[in-house]
Amino acid sequence: MQSLQSPPLKLSPLQPLSLRKQQSISPLTRIKPTKPSSSTRISASNVATPVRETDPKKRVVITGMGLVSVFGNDIDTYYDRLLAGESGVSLIDRFDASKFPTRFGGQIRGFTADGYIDGKNDRRLDDCLRYCLVAGKKALEDADLGGDLLSKIDKERGGVLVGTGMGGLSVFSDGVQALIEKGHRRITPFFIPYAITNMGSALLAIELGLMGPNYSISTACATSNYCFYAAANHIRRGEADLMIAGGTEAAIIPIGLGGFVACRALSQRNDDPQTASRPWDKDRDGFVMGEGAGVLVMESLEHAMKRNAPIIGEYLGGAINCDAYHMTDPRADGLGVSSCIERSLEDAGVSPEEVNYINAHATSTLAGDLAEVNAIKKVFKNTSEIRINATKSMIGHCLGASGGLEAIATMKAISTGWLHPTINQFNAEPAVEFNTVANKKQQHEVNVAISNSFGFGGHNSVVVFSAFKP
Repeated sequence: MQSLQSPPLKLSPLQPLSLRKQQSISPLTRIKPTKPSSSTRISASNVATPVRETDPKKRVVITGMGLVSVFGNDIDTYYDRLLAGESGVSLIDRFDASKFPTRFGGQIRGFTADGYIDGKNDRRLDDCLRYCLVAGKKALEDADLGGDLLSKIDKERGGVLVGTGMGGLSVFSDGVQALIEKGHRRITPFFIPYAITNMGSALLAIELGLMGPNYSISTACATSNYCFYAAANHIRRGEADLMIAGGTEAAIIPIGLGGFVACRALSQRNDDPQTASRPWDKDRDGFVMGEGAGVLVMESLEHAMKRNAPIIGEYLGGAINCDAYHMTDPRADGLGVSSCIERSLEDAGVSPEEVNYINAHATSTLAGDLAEVNAIKKVFKNTSEIRINATKSMIGHCLGASGGLEAIATMKAISTGWLHPTINQFNAEPAVEFNTVANKKQQHEVNVAISNSFGFGGHNSVVVFSAFKP
């Protein structure tokens, strides 16, 4: 994203990684480790090669997916509309946006929580919480754990980790307005509980009776991937059998739109909103706000097999780090991102050559799109077999929920063999040098996929998925 002022590139605490690269020592090729771990194997040349986890207690599989999106709440419908190259971006009509320089977004319309949230709570809750509850419960249904079926698991070993970048922004905004206009006595008692970022995870656990790890993570637009990474590690460490993880966001309100306008981060293509999100296009002018929720049910393979769960795919690993550079701008050299990708592959037991699909962060900002591509090029020397695409070109940038919705798109790509297009590719940046699945879906057998998410503050997160192979 573009900031008001962009300082020159400066050294950061990550500099030693670049020195390591100059010495040609990759994090995937540690020399002569004294005690080989389960994720490395020593070859005849005494160089470690990546090996994936084999312990069924530590292997993490995806058994359910749930979402709320601009394309509805059904997984297959969501992906079908992505494959069709349909844009969900339109003029905002939730409030009067006529005086804003940006007047459009990926606004959800016609959302209903019927059957998932009781009427009284449905009227009180912030949309951020409503989206979380519906997506979480739908993910459990997809995992054959809906309703009374949840009694099949040990609820003390089931956790919830659904984060948000902005929290209950509507509740917060309404509370501030009530204070200013009517005084403190008119602030609703639900103001604090429904505004704080942890309440989505808390309410979902309360309704389901899940007593395992429960909290939220807030790392701006990297939030969902941070949650997947943390949830998987709870399972790997034996602290949980099952985790509901992902992100939720509902920030298309006046203060949310106005805030990003003030950051100069948004496209202003009001005359043609559906073509406003243009990842990797020379004429891109900023991102498009979106909203929704994307949630995965993650389980240990041992737990999933014991209950004969439907296994959609496998989480192989992930990584998180920080650019330590600027509040809103990425490092131009991509060092933080490239090292995050490398560490995610090490955690997954995957070599760069095995990766052939990347669901990119690709927000349609001037600096961000190219910084990510530069980082990808550092890690993947042969790009001829790699396909990259940008889900945000169709649904907008859903902030803390973006990684969740993109993880679902990634899992559908793995299971269907079809990649959705990156739409609005009219005048491609020559420096990209990747097959970006421009404007039309492509068939592609995915071997290993990575999904990237990066957030204000320099937060980087990468998660690695594949088809499940017993």
